[in-house]
Amino acid sequence: MRHNVALDGLSLSVDRGGSGQPFIWGHGLTSSMDLEGDLLDFDWRSIAARNEVIRYDARGHGGSTLTPTLSDYSWQRLADDQLALADALDVPTYIAGGASMGAGTALHVSVAAPSRISGLVLVIPPTAWETREPQRALYLERADRIAAGNIEHVIEASRRIPPPDPFGPEWHDRMERNLRTADHQQMAHVLRGAATADFPTRDQVRNIAVPALILAWSGDAGHPVSSAEALHQLIPTSELAIATSAHDVATWSSRIVEFLGSLN
Repeated sequence: MRHNVALDGLSLSVDRGGSGQPFIWGHGLTSSMDLEGDLLDFDWRSIAARNEVIRYDARGHGGSTLTPTLSDYSWQRLADDQLALADALDVPTYIAGGASMGAGTALHVSVAAPSRISGLVLVIPPTAWETREPQRALYLERADRIAAGNIEHVIEASRRIPPPDPFGPEWHDRMERNLRTADHQQMAHVLRGAATADFPTRDQVRNIAVPALILAWSGDAGHPVSSAEALHQLIPTSELAIATSAHDVATWSSRIVEFLGSLN
């Protein structure tokens, strides 16, 4: 059921359903609960058949509060939001998961509160560490163009980038639709905020001791396979699957259900 949860100076739009061990999920940058299905069409009904699923719009996204400080959008700060949300919902321990920005958030949650996290689901891990700097520059350039109203330039530039391997031309159509319908000032703000974000340090990630499922796809510079492989090498209790086709991505819901079931 969709509702708002008030935190300290922040309201998050939340959807909660199902029963079983709680699974808190975070979406990607400039996405939301409503938009995420355009990119990752997970079978949430099957997932909620075994677990209590808690999804929410991160600050500055969807129906949640936009806050002015750019560092509010670092993954470390978003992890603080998630832990505060879990407190407000009376969820002491849970499985943390997310896509892209949500995966970065889940990693920081696991580092900040390891006793509260029983597992991780990390989908399309984004650029991090050495690969993060070029992405920061891209975010800042894109934010400036969007804020200035140069949406056509951003759309044209996006179409020149090949889609990830599992996708075809529909990838660009989705990106264009989202760009045209978004609040452009809000999008520019969260892009600038995302430029402050990075994974925890390698040493911190190496200390993660819970089971982790890592799902990546190939052919996406913003979510490189190298990030997923690095996490897999650092987290000894992890398993990794790399999708190279739409068929591979279609198996992800069942993989998540199977993984969550192994933790119950």
